[in-house]
Amino acid sequence: MAIAPASAVLPPPAAHTCNPTSDRPPDRARAALPPHLAEHLALLLESTGEGIYGIDREGRCTFINRAGAQMLGHSTDAVLHKNMHELVHHKHADGRTYPEHDCPILNAYRQGLPCRMDSEVFWRADGSCFATEYSSYPVVEAGEVLGAVITFVDITERRREQLALQQAKEALQRTNDQLEHRVAERTHELTSALDRLRELQAYLETVRETERTRIAREIHDELGSLLVALKMDVNWLERRVAPQAPLAAKCQGMGRLIDTAVDKVGRIITDLRPSILDHQGLWAALEWQAQEFIDRFEWRADLQLVVGAGVVAPQGGQAIAVFRIFQEMLTNVARHAQARRVAIRITVEPPPQAVLCLEVHDDGVGASTADLKATGSYGVMGMHERARHHGGRLHIDSAPGAGTRVRLLMPLPDDKTDPQADA
Repeated sequence: MAIAPASAVLPPPAAHTCNPTSDRPPDRARAALPPHLAEHLALLLESTGEGIYGIDREGRCTFINRAGAQMLGHSTDAVLHKNMHELVHHKHADGRTYPEHDCPILNAYRQGLPCRMDSEVFWRADGSCFATEYSSYPVVEAGEVLGAVITFVDITERRREQLALQQAKEALQRTNDQLEHRVAERTHELTSALDRLRELQAYLETVRETERTRIAREIHDELGSLLVALKMDVNWLERRVAPQAPLAAKCQGMGRLIDTAVDKVGRIITDLRPSILDHQGLWAALEWQAQEFIDRFEWRADLQLVVGAGVVAPQGGQAIAVFRIFQEMLTNVARHAQARRVAIRITVEPPPQAVLCLEVHDDGVGASTADLKATGSYGVMGMHERARHHGGRLHIDSAPGAGTRVRLLMPLPDDKTDPQADA
């Protein structure tokens, strides 16, 4: 779209109106528009808050409105016919010379390229400069470029606000960075503390199992031997007093009490450290423990144990961890589930990536998520920590009235793994 030539927008003679250049006589300029339109246009130019001026093909000012002259610190007459680039656009903000051939304003009519810039400055009459946003559009008449019309505004305050906003953003970013750094430090500290706590817990579990083994051995060796000797003495005494029925009956009663004590001592020893775990391995220990609970609580149970070929049973700490987790699963069913039926699945995938999947599913009363995550649920937390320490994962699915499914996934060592390293 062609913009009317500079002569066409000249207002009629009045205060502060500009005179045309020598190649555009005033009479011809005023004749370009009807009088009432020229008057309205003059009022429009003077009422706008933006600076507006026109230049001819030599870059000389053909008109300028009052707002533009005031922003530049010049009178209207002092600007007319002056080279506007040399007057207001001759240097960059840092004082470097601004060559005319680089000026986007002049390129608007030299090359017919309109432009809009907000990163440069205009210079005032007193030698100061101000940030400006300007637009330059070529003036075309009958296909000929006669000059350009330039509008500009002082954006110093806008730049100041933008700078303040940028500084505020940078300060906020620095604050966020500092906060993130502090959070990262605290997170690292907490993570380190949690790791140390877990290491301590694993060490305490090892010490506990060692102490259980020692106590079980001492009970077996000391108390077990005493009970056996006492049983033999009672049998000897029973044979000697056989003719005396009351004494013989008393000896028989003492024998039964000793047998009961032996059974209870054996159960205590097994609870402390089941010998089957050390002598026959983890798979036999899990099957035996499951059958013990099934028989004791008379559950309707479905027990399945499938071990893939070539699987190396874990030993040491990992075997104890799996066995204790399994014990806790069954103990929770016995204590809290009020279950009638229990399904137990023990499946071991074969190498090269052997994984133990141990699942206990009951039809009991179930539990809510809040109950499972309560601070007092030490049994659940213990199972999670035991599993995590050996690279396993524990999943618990439960809801009130819908039973509970507890599932342990534990990666197992391959046949090249030293079973004692885990201990």
